[in-house]
Amino acid sequence: MQINSNIVNNIDTTNLNIFIPNKNLSFMLAKKDKIDFIYNTSALEGNAMTFPEVQTLLEGVTVGGHKLSDEQQILNQNRSVNLLFELIEKNEFALDKPTLLKLHSKVAQEEAITWGEFRTSGVNIGGTDYIPPKASELDTIFENGTTEIKKINHPIIRAITYFLFGAKSQFFFDGNKRTSRLMMNGILLDNGYPILNIKAKDKLEFNQVMIRFYDSNNIQKAIEYLLSYYIKQNSHLVA
Repeated sequence: MQINSNIVNNIDTTNLNIFIPNKNLSFMLAKKDKIDFIYNTSALEGNAMTFPEVQTLLEGVTVGGHKLSDEQQILNQNRSVNLLFELIEKNEFALDKPTLLKLHSKVAQEEAITWGEFRTSGVNIGGTDYIPPKASELDTIFENGTTEIKKINHPIIRAITYFLFGAKSQFFFDGNKRTSRLMMNGILLDNGYPILNIKAKDKLEFNQVMIRFYDSNNIQKAIEYLLSYYIKQNSHLVA
């Protein structure tokens, strides 16, 4: 998909003025909420493990009654979040292909056909007639898209735009939204803003927004939805 930074920069950011960047505080809060983020991210992908089960598994205790693939997904998500935190802590996070591939290599390990590299064939997205771009076009799409995204003025809008761009471009065989969510939150944390943690309870509404986004070329409505969600979710953090 094509990103037009001029159009995105016209989105009203007045309501975002309540957020004062604070990298140390935002990073501390993200680490504190890690298990909740992992649970919600996995639940949005259809993982059946409950929050207490995710918490128990990440404490090193085996949880029975679930598919091995569900456990693998949780553990992969934990590794990928840990990697993101490491990149932020070392000031090594960047909106570039090497960072994206590093994160995907953790997100989709032993889960997708390949991990840590762009897909090599076409894919479908369930629930929509939208056809993602050809594999041969992905490098150019990523380069052009990230060039435009870097021109977006407000970091919160920039981060949300990347999530939607990555989800619609489908750079990988699997794990696209999870990896795009990590990149989005990397942009937020790197600029001192709290993360965006889409809750499992909002799965239906979120999926409906994403399907409408896939079926249209209008990224603005999807950005505005996630922007409103971000403000609602994080406004209690404002002093």
